[in-house]
Amino acid sequence: MFLRIDKLQVDLPRPSSADPDSAAVVQELMGGKFGEMSTLMNYTYQSFNFRGKNKIRPYYDLVANIAAEEMGHIELVANTVNLLLDRTVADSDGSGANPLGMALGAGYPDHFLNTGLGTMPAGAGGIAWSGDNVFSTGNLKLDLLHNFFLESGARMGKIRTYEATSNETAREMIGYLIVRGGVHQEAYAKALSDLSGVDVTKLLPVPDIESKNFPHAKKFMDKGYHRFLYKFSPNDYNELGQIWNGDQAETGEKREVVDDIPEGGPVPDLTEVPEMFAPNVDPNDVEELGKRFLNS
Repeated sequence: MFLRIDKLQVDLPRPSSADPDSAAVVQELMGGKFGEMSTLMNYTYQSFNFRGKNKIRPYYDLVANIAAEEMGHIELVANTVNLLLDRTVADSDGSGANPLGMALGAGYPDHFLNTGLGTMPAGAGGIAWSGDNVFSTGNLKLDLLHNFFLESGARMGKIRTYEATSNETAREMIGYLIVRGGVHQEAYAKALSDLSGVDVTKLLPVPDIESKNFPHAKKFMDKGYHRFLYKFSPNDYNELGQIWNGDQAETGEKREVVDDIPEGGPVPDLTEVPEMFAPNVDPNDVEELGKRFLNS
Protein backbone atom coordinates (compact mmCIF):
# COMPACT_ATOMS: atom_id res chain seq x y z
CA MET A 1 0.00 0.00 0.00
CA PHE A 2 1.03 3.62 -0.30
CA LEU A 3 1.22 6.45 2.20
CA ARG A 4 0.61 9.95 0.80
CA ILE A 5 2.01 13.08 2.44
CA ASP A 6 0.61 16.50 1.52
CA LYS A 7 3.96 18.05 0.62
CA LEU A 8 6.14 18.29 -2.45
CA GLN A 9 9.63 16.80 -2.36
CA VAL A 10 11.09 20.27 -2.85
CA ASP A 11 9.88 23.81 -2.16
CA LEU A 12 9.02 25.44 -5.49
CA PRO A 13 9.33 29.23 -5.93
CA ARG A 14 6.14 30.80 -7.23
CA PRO A 15 6.63 32.50 -10.63
CA SER A 16 5.77 36.17 -10.94
CA SER A 17 4.23 35.76 -14.39
CA ALA A 18 2.73 33.11 -16.63
CA ASP A 19 5.16 31.16 -18.82
CA PRO A 20 3.19 28.86 -21.15
CA ASP A 21 6.24 28.17 -23.30
CA SER A 22 8.20 26.79 -20.35
CA ALA A 23 5.14 24.81 -19.27
CA ALA A 24 5.08 23.29 -22.75
CA VAL A 25 8.65 21.99 -22.63
CA VAL A 26 8.37 20.82 -19.00
CA GLN A 27 5.51 18.56 -20.15
CA GLU A 28 8.17 16.31 -21.67
CA LEU A 29 9.39 15.48 -18.19
CA MET A 30 5.92 14.24 -17.30
CA GLY A 31 4.78 12.05 -20.15
CA GLY A 32 7.61 11.88 -22.65
CA LYS A 33 9.31 8.60 -23.51
CA PHE A 34 11.85 9.17 -20.73
CA GLY A 35 9.55 11.19 -18.47
CA GLU A 36 8.50 10.57 -14.88
CA MET A 37 5.40 8.61 -15.94
CA SER A 38 7.74 6.09 -17.57
CA THR A 39 10.09 5.76 -14.61
CA LEU A 40 7.17 5.45 -12.17
CA MET A 41 5.23 2.86 -14.12
CA ASN A 42 8.24 0.79 -15.16
CA TYR A 43 9.50 0.38 -11.61
CA THR A 44 5.99 -0.04 -10.17
CA TYR A 45 5.08 -2.90 -12.49
CA GLN A 46 8.49 -4.50 -12.10
CA SER A 47 7.93 -4.46 -8.33
CA PHE A 48 4.43 -5.91 -8.75
CA ASN A 49 5.76 -8.72 -10.96
CA PHE A 50 8.93 -9.43 -8.96
CA ARG A 51 9.42 -13.13 -8.20
CA GLY A 52 11.72 -14.73 -5.64
CA LYS A 53 11.74 -11.66 -3.38
CA ASN A 54 13.07 -13.57 -0.40
CA LYS A 55 16.13 -14.80 -2.34
CA ILE A 56 17.15 -11.43 -3.80
CA ARG A 57 15.38 -9.06 -1.44
CA PRO A 58 17.79 -6.06 -1.77
CA TYR A 59 17.00 -5.77 -5.50
CA TYR A 60 13.27 -5.85 -4.87
CA ASP A 61 13.62 -3.25 -2.12
CA LEU A 62 15.58 -1.02 -4.50
CA VAL A 63 13.09 -1.14 -7.38
CA ALA A 64 10.02 -0.84 -5.15
CA ASN A 65 11.42 2.04 -3.11
CA ILE A 66 12.56 4.05 -6.14
CA ALA A 67 9.07 3.55 -7.61
CA ALA A 68 7.62 5.26 -4.53
CA GLU A 69 9.93 8.26 -4.98
CA GLU A 70 8.92 8.52 -8.62
CA MET A 71 5.30 9.06 -7.57
CA GLY A 72 6.48 12.23 -5.85
CA HIS A 73 8.39 13.24 -8.98
CA ILE A 74 5.19 13.13 -11.02
CA GLU A 75 3.56 15.35 -8.42
CA LEU A 76 6.49 17.75 -8.61
CA VAL A 77 6.44 18.05 -12.40
CA ALA A 78 2.66 18.51 -12.41
CA ASN A 79 2.80 21.32 -9.87
CA THR A 80 5.59 23.01 -11.81
CA VAL A 81 3.53 23.01 -15.00
CA ASN A 82 0.51 24.28 -13.07
CA LEU A 83 2.50 27.10 -11.47
CA LEU A 84 3.92 28.14 -14.84
CA LEU A 85 0.33 28.53 -16.05
CA ASP A 86 -1.17 29.92 -12.86
CA ARG A 87 -1.00 33.64 -13.75
CA THR A 88 -2.28 33.14 -17.29
CA VAL A 89 -5.57 34.95 -16.64
CA ALA A 90 -3.91 37.91 -14.93
CA ASP A 91 -1.28 38.21 -17.67
CA SER A 92 -3.47 37.50 -20.70
CA ASP A 93 -4.45 41.03 -21.71
CA GLY A 94 -4.23 43.10 -18.56
CA SER A 95 -7.84 42.46 -17.60
CA GLY A 96 -7.97 38.67 -17.68
CA ALA A 97 -10.92 38.89 -20.06
CA ASN A 98 -9.66 36.47 -22.69
CA PRO A 99 -7.18 33.93 -21.31
CA LEU A 100 -8.04 31.48 -24.09
CA GLY A 101 -6.51 33.94 -26.54
CA MET A 102 -3.11 32.79 -25.26
CA ALA A 103 -3.81 29.36 -26.74
CA LEU A 104 -3.09 30.80 -30.19
CA GLY A 105 0.59 30.22 -30.79
CA ALA A 106 1.03 28.42 -27.45
CA GLY A 107 3.52 25.58 -27.42
CA TYR A 108 0.98 23.30 -25.77
CA PRO A 109 -2.63 24.33 -26.57
CA ASP A 110 -4.05 21.41 -24.55
CA HIS A 111 -3.18 23.38 -21.41
CA PHE A 112 -5.83 25.89 -22.49
CA LEU A 113 -8.30 23.75 -24.41
CA ASN A 114 -8.52 20.56 -22.38
CA THR A 115 -7.17 20.90 -18.84
CA GLY A 116 -8.15 24.36 -17.59
CA LEU A 117 -4.48 25.34 -17.20
CA GLY A 118 -3.39 21.98 -15.81
CA THR A 119 -0.82 19.35 -16.67
CA MET A 120 -1.38 16.30 -18.88
CA PRO A 121 0.00 12.72 -18.81
CA ALA A 122 1.67 13.45 -22.13
CA GLY A 123 4.93 14.64 -23.62
CA ALA A 124 5.86 18.03 -25.05
CA GLY A 125 4.65 16.93 -28.49
CA GLY A 126 1.14 16.33 -27.19
CA ILE A 127 1.27 12.53 -27.49
CA ALA A 128 -0.37 10.90 -24.46
CA TRP A 129 1.76 8.64 -22.31
CA SER A 130 1.08 4.96 -22.96
CA GLY A 131 1.47 1.74 -21.02
CA ASP A 132 3.38 0.49 -24.06
CA ASN A 133 6.36 2.27 -22.47
CA VAL A 134 6.38 -0.24 -19.57
CA PHE A 135 9.20 -2.81 -19.70
CA SER A 136 8.81 -5.63 -17.18
CA THR A 137 10.26 -8.94 -18.31
CA GLY A 138 10.65 -10.81 -15.02
CA ASN A 139 14.38 -11.16 -15.71
CA LEU A 140 16.24 -9.16 -13.06
CA LYS A 141 19.36 -8.44 -15.10
CA LEU A 142 17.38 -7.35 -18.13
CA ASP A 143 15.02 -5.15 -16.11
CA LEU A 144 17.89 -3.47 -14.23
CA LEU A 145 19.73 -2.89 -17.50
CA HIS A 146 16.60 -1.30 -18.94
CA ASN A 147 16.19 0.86 -15.83
CA PHE A 148 19.75 2.13 -16.16
CA PHE A 149 19.06 2.99 -19.79
CA LEU A 150 15.75 4.63 -18.86
CA GLU A 151 17.37 6.81 -16.19
CA SER A 152 20.13 7.75 -18.64
CA GLY A 153 17.56 8.85 -21.21
CA ALA A 154 15.64 10.68 -18.48
CA ARG A 155 18.80 12.51 -17.42
CA MET A 156 19.34 13.59 -21.03
CA GLY A 157 15.76 14.90 -21.13
CA LYS A 158 16.14 16.83 -17.88
CA ILE A 159 19.38 18.44 -18.99
CA ARG A 160 17.93 19.49 -22.34
CA THR A 161 14.75 20.82 -20.74
CA TYR A 162 16.85 22.74 -18.20
CA GLU A 163 18.74 24.39 -21.06
CA ALA A 164 15.51 25.05 -22.98
CA THR A 165 14.07 27.31 -20.27
CA SER A 166 15.45 30.08 -18.09
CA ASN A 167 12.38 30.08 -15.83
CA GLU A 168 13.47 29.89 -12.18
CA THR A 169 10.53 27.74 -11.09
CA ALA A 170 11.17 25.23 -13.85
CA ARG A 171 14.93 25.21 -13.28
CA GLU A 172 14.55 24.72 -9.52
CA MET A 173 12.44 21.62 -10.11
CA ILE A 174 14.64 20.30 -12.91
CA GLY A 175 17.82 20.86 -10.90
CA TYR A 176 16.35 18.72 -8.14
CA LEU A 177 15.34 16.00 -10.60
CA ILE A 178 18.78 16.00 -12.24
CA VAL A 179 20.26 15.18 -8.84
CA ARG A 180 17.64 12.66 -7.74
CA GLY A 181 17.49 11.00 -11.16
CA GLY A 182 21.26 10.74 -10.98
CA VAL A 183 20.91 8.82 -7.72
CA HIS A 184 18.50 6.38 -9.35
CA GLN A 185 20.74 6.03 -12.39
CA GLU A 186 23.70 5.29 -10.17
CA ALA A 187 21.70 2.93 -7.95
CA TYR A 188 20.76 0.78 -10.94
CA ALA A 189 24.37 0.88 -12.18
CA LYS A 190 25.55 -0.26 -8.73
CA ALA A 191 22.93 -3.03 -8.64
CA LEU A 192 24.05 -4.27 -12.06
CA SER A 193 27.67 -4.12 -10.94
CA ASP A 194 26.98 -6.23 -7.85
CA LEU A 195 24.93 -8.70 -9.85
CA SER A 196 27.30 -9.12 -12.79
CA GLY A 197 30.79 -8.25 -11.57
CA VAL A 198 31.05 -5.60 -14.31
CA ASP A 199 31.51 -2.10 -12.88
CA VAL A 200 28.71 -0.29 -14.70
CA THR A 201 29.27 2.82 -12.55
CA LYS A 202 32.36 3.54 -14.63
CA LEU A 203 29.99 4.58 -17.46
CA LEU A 204 28.75 7.51 -15.36
CA PRO A 205 27.88 10.24 -15.94
CA VAL A 206 25.54 9.61 -18.87
CA PRO A 207 25.22 12.04 -20.68
CA ASP A 208 28.84 12.99 -20.12
CA ILE A 209 28.36 16.16 -18.08
CA GLU A 210 28.53 16.40 -14.30
CA SER A 211 25.45 17.48 -12.35
CA LYS A 212 27.40 20.13 -10.45
CA ASN A 213 27.73 22.11 -13.70
CA PHE A 214 24.05 23.06 -13.38
CA PRO A 215 23.66 25.72 -10.65
CA HIS A 216 20.17 24.58 -9.66
CA ALA A 217 21.45 21.01 -9.31
CA LYS A 218 24.60 21.97 -7.43
CA LYS A 219 22.58 23.68 -4.67
CA PHE A 220 20.94 20.32 -3.92
CA MET A 221 24.27 18.50 -4.15
CA ASP A 222 25.64 20.90 -1.54
CA LYS A 223 22.92 19.51 0.76
CA GLY A 224 23.97 15.93 0.01
CA TYR A 225 20.96 14.97 -2.12
CA HIS A 226 23.22 13.29 -4.69
CA ARG A 227 24.40 10.64 -2.23
CA PHE A 228 21.15 9.97 -0.33
CA LEU A 229 18.78 7.16 -1.14
CA TYR A 230 15.64 7.95 0.82
CA LYS A 231 13.59 5.11 2.30
CA PHE A 232 10.03 6.03 1.43
CA SER A 233 8.54 3.75 4.06
CA PRO A 234 8.40 3.88 7.88
CA ASN A 235 9.18 0.19 8.38
CA ASP A 236 9.93 -1.62 5.12
CA TYR A 237 12.56 -1.83 2.34
CA ASN A 238 15.34 -2.14 4.89
CA GLU A 239 17.88 -3.92 2.68
CA LEU A 240 18.63 -0.96 0.41
CA GLY A 241 22.00 -0.51 2.10
CA GLN A 242 23.21 -3.84 0.71
CA ILE A 243 23.26 -2.14 -2.70
CA TRP A 244 23.46 1.60 -1.99
CA ASN A 245 26.84 1.66 -0.27
CA GLY A 246 30.42 2.66 -1.06
CA ASP A 247 31.51 5.89 -2.75
CA GLN A 248 29.30 8.13 -4.87
CA ALA A 249 30.50 8.11 -8.48
CA GLU A 250 30.77 11.85 -9.16
CA THR A 251 32.18 13.20 -5.89
CA GLY A 252 33.62 10.17 -4.09
CA GLU A 253 31.56 10.94 -0.98
CA LYS A 254 29.93 8.09 0.92
CA ARG A 255 26.55 6.89 -0.27
CA GLU A 256 23.93 6.87 2.46
CA VAL A 257 20.47 5.35 2.95
CA VAL A 258 18.33 7.92 4.77
CA ASP A 259 15.56 6.46 6.92
CA ASP A 260 13.35 9.48 6.27
CA ILE A 261 11.79 11.54 3.49
CA PRO A 262 13.04 14.82 1.95
CA GLU A 263 12.23 17.98 3.89
CA GLY A 264 10.14 19.18 0.97
CA GLY A 265 7.79 22.13 0.69
CA PRO A 266 4.08 22.99 0.51
CA VAL A 267 1.78 21.96 -2.31
CA PRO A 268 0.85 25.29 -3.96
CA ASP A 269 -2.74 26.52 -3.84
CA LEU A 270 -3.61 27.35 -7.44
CA THR A 271 -5.67 30.36 -8.48
CA GLU A 272 -9.29 29.78 -9.48
CA VAL A 273 -9.91 30.42 -13.17
CA PRO A 274 -13.66 30.86 -13.81
CA GLU A 275 -12.69 32.94 -16.86
CA MET A 276 -11.54 29.74 -18.58
CA PHE A 277 -15.17 28.58 -18.59
CA ALA A 278 -16.84 31.91 -19.33
CA PRO A 279 -14.35 34.18 -21.12
CA ASN A 280 -15.26 37.87 -21.27
CA VAL A 281 -17.71 37.46 -18.39
CA ASP A 282 -16.83 39.39 -15.25
CA PRO A 283 -17.11 37.02 -12.23
CA ASN A 284 -18.35 39.95 -10.14
CA ASP A 285 -21.25 40.43 -12.55
CA VAL A 286 -22.14 36.74 -12.29
CA GLU A 287 -22.05 36.96 -8.50
CA GLU A 288 -24.30 40.06 -8.54
CA LEU A 289 -26.80 38.33 -10.84
CA GLY A 290 -26.85 35.34 -8.49
CA LYS A 291 -27.65 37.59 -5.55
CA ARG A 292 -30.51 39.19 -7.49
CA PHE A 293 -32.02 35.80 -8.32
CA LEU A 294 -31.79 34.74 -4.67
CA ASN A 295 -33.49 37.94 -3.54
CA SER A 296 -36.22 37.91 -6.19
